[in-house]
Amino acid sequence: MTKLFSRFLKDESGATAIEYGLIAALISVALITGATSLGTKIGNVFTGLSTKMDNAVTKVN
Repeated sequence: MTKLFSRFLKDESGATAIEYGLIAALISVALITGATSLGTKIGNVFTGLSTKMDNAVTKVN
């Protein structure tokens, strides 16, 4: 039983898997945050373009 417990304490494969999982989670959060920010900026650009186009059509008519 002591050998089994000491072997369990020395085994680091589970810790490595957890570390990879944490790294993947952090990368995912960074990507989601960046995509949200970029999406908002792109949406604002298209809204501004739409407003300018509507104003141009109104002035022509």
